[in-house]
Amino acid sequence: MSQTMSETTTTASAAGSGTAGAADQSPTPADSPQLSTRPLTAQDAPLLHRWLTHPQAAYWQMGHHTPEQTEEYVEAVIGASTEDGWMIEDQDGRPVGYVETYDPSQVLLSEVFDAEPGDRGMHLLAAPAPADPQLRRPGLTSALMRAAVGICMERGARRIVVEPDVSNTAVHAKNAEVGFEVLREVDLPGKRALLSLLDLTRPAASAPAISAPVPHLRPEHMQPAQRHLVAKALAEFSHERLISPERETSPAQQEDGGWVLRVPAGSVYRFRAVRGALRHWAVEESTLSRTDAQGLSAQLDLQELVIELQEALGVPDRLLGTYLEELASTLASAAYKQHRGGPRADQLAAGLSAGAAEDFQRTEAAMTEGHPCFVATNGRIGFGLDEYLRYAPEAGRSIRYVWLAAHRSGAQLHLGEGVDAAAHWEQELGVGTLELLHERIRQAGADPEDYLLMPVHPWQFQHRIAVSFAPELACGDLIALGEAGDEYQPQQSIRTTFNRSRPEASYVKTALSIQNMGFLRGQSPAFMEHAPVISDWVAQTVRGDEVLRGLGFDVLREHAAVGYTGDAYHRTEVRSDQQKMLSVLWRESPLPRLAEGERAMTMAALLHLDHRGGSVAAELIRASEVDAETWLAEYLRAYLVPLIHCLEVHQLAFMPHGENIILRVRQGRVTGAFMKDLGEEIAVFDGSMLPQSLQNIGRIVEQADPNQSVYTDVFVGFFRHLASILHCDGILAEDRLWAVTAQEIRAYEELQLPEGTQRARRLGLREPQSFEQSCHNRLQLRNTLEMVSLEDTAGSLLYVGDLENPVADS
Repeated sequence: MSQTMSETTTTASAAGSGTAGAADQSPTPADSPQLSTRPLTAQDAPLLHRWLTHPQAAYWQMGHHTPEQTEEYVEAVIGASTEDGWMIEDQDGRPVGYVETYDPSQVLLSEVFDAEPGDRGMHLLAAPAPADPQLRRPGLTSALMRAAVGICMERGARRIVVEPDVSNTAVHAKNAEVGFEVLREVDLPGKRALLSLLDLTRPAASAPAISAPVPHLRPEHMQPAQRHLVAKALAEFSHERLISPERETSPAQQEDGGWVLRVPAGSVYRFRAVRGALRHWAVEESTLSRTDAQGLSAQLDLQELVIELQEALGVPDRLLGTYLEELASTLASAAYKQHRGGPRADQLAAGLSAGAAEDFQRTEAAMTEGHPCFVATNGRIGFGLDEYLRYAPEAGRSIRYVWLAAHRSGAQLHLGEGVDAAAHWEQELGVGTLELLHERIRQAGADPEDYLLMPVHPWQFQHRIAVSFAPELACGDLIALGEAGDEYQPQQSIRTTFNRSRPEASYVKTALSIQNMGFLRGQSPAFMEHAPVISDWVAQTVRGDEVLRGLGFDVLREHAAVGYTGDAYHRTEVRSDQQKMLSVLWRESPLPRLAEGERAMTMAALLHLDHRGGSVAAELIRASEVDAETWLAEYLRAYLVPLIHCLEVHQLAFMPHGENIILRVRQGRVTGAFMKDLGEEIAVFDGSMLPQSLQNIGRIVEQADPNQSVYTDVFVGFFRHLASILHCDGILAEDRLWAVTAQEIRAYEELQLPEGTQRARRLGLREPQSFEQSCHNRLQLRNTLEMVSLEDTAGSLLYVGDLENPVADS
């Protein structure tokens, strides 16, 4: 192989695309080398072997191949019906590159990408660059990339998908040159990849172009986002009796399920909807339309809807702008989710063969809805564009924490029962990272023994710690140690991250002082003192209960925490957000607690609809090979029955929404559940059930009705949405869902508990014919900055009228 035929920089991308480097200045097409292509032949194997085993081709992961293995590889590509190989030659007929194209619905991406007809995957390998810079050919890499795109275009590709390694920044730049837009990170065998797409149907897509800085903020992504969120707003505001759509007047429209909402400002909204139990509205998004005061067709606009309905919604004037801003951010997030696509519902239900952790986190990042009840769910006021794309859960990217050393005079370490401090640090950081951070403390002129280590979210350090804690950093009470250690993936709960480097290690939860869904998402050091103790009691209670063990119900223990109070904000008795900026909590990972053959899946996935409207819950039922009622009964025994048991026997309530429950799934069937977020979210309805050490934790709500926690958090907050999805998908009629739910409640009521286990009370969930309706959006509309008092959550709730109890005895 002639050295003069090589590109200007290093080779890249195994199962990705291309090779490149910043040193390669892209020429204009007129200056480009003249290249041609021909099909791969068996005679190319020796040359490809030299290329593929060259160090510059490391991303192809074939450096260990023998010549015989490369021959077999070439023969497989030539003989495959789903792949093709192409050699790229210069004007003298000398090979300078190799291109593979493949069907992404069948090869490599079949589990992570929703391929459409006309989609083609592409890999590009350039000949190794010569050692002598004088022999390199400027512009060759860019020409190779254009030639690879041309191969796909000439064979009818409408879209080209590539998946270079996330660390292959050189090829990312080359992909951007020809117009590829990043969708998301995905887990593939042997690598974490940056899934990117070139839509050849877009104008000038084939010409070199700079990717739009905000490719998700385009009409084709924002319009469906507006439609979805306006439909959700109409449904949820109607559910909470803030607005009252009326039946259409004509008999034909009435029979068609037509509804109309006339807004005082003049707009008229028309749509079809299915009305369900619990005053649930399932708005058919495709039927939604809006006309203005003159009767002319108008764009659907979520913010405009709220402005028109401000009086009915009760949004205070002083908070209207803030709420509209949270809606704008929620729309941007929804548009991004439209842009990035995502796995289909059946792909999520089937799982990912790359591994348990990858499968678990692929599902976590794929979620689109946020909270099923709230309209403004993704406010995240404080994130800039780059920060959103890096830290938002739906981006699915990994971060490294910034580490601080906090002087022990102002920092407190709190450990759960049986947790040793030295073992905690070694387990969560690893010996190498621990020693690295200790050495950085020494380099700062301090003794590691005098300090506690604290991970801080990169955003929090940049925007809060480095500013609000500047005096402590300057005097050495806090020492900034920089990024280090494992990579973590943000979860739907946004403050919590999952360890991607070592999935068996703990979740980490830190303060993240952005405004999101009714709160500034801080985390109090005062809470850190109690979290491991509360968690120990809950874990001992749950794990010591024979019934709960039999149901496969468990909790994820919060076993260690650090809070920092050595700042000026804690020297005043005035409560402030600044007192909640610096603390950290470690929580068990569910993966080591899974049984053989089980996978972990956020319960939020049961309400997830993919961009085609496919339901994960429906696909799980199909994959389970049992009927829908059997599947539902098993799920209820894993989720609802343990909640009832904890209330009746232990007087203990959780916050059991979709993000706080991790389901254990085997072959589509729910086999158990993990509950998380213990210390901050639990409630105890009888203080006498608590040990003396926990009598002052502030989570005792003896005056509240424990039944209401089931009615509000489970029936209204989750089941009404699940019932609607399964009903509209034709999987299970809504009345049958409630009938099976009543059946499982009755079965538990009749259950003979083991000797020594007694019910402290009987809930009687089936007895009332109705219950009070607690509202979610009304809380946020009333005060989007702090929708409930954390000191009196139960007392802050808003109720409006009654709902018929769908499991009541008739």
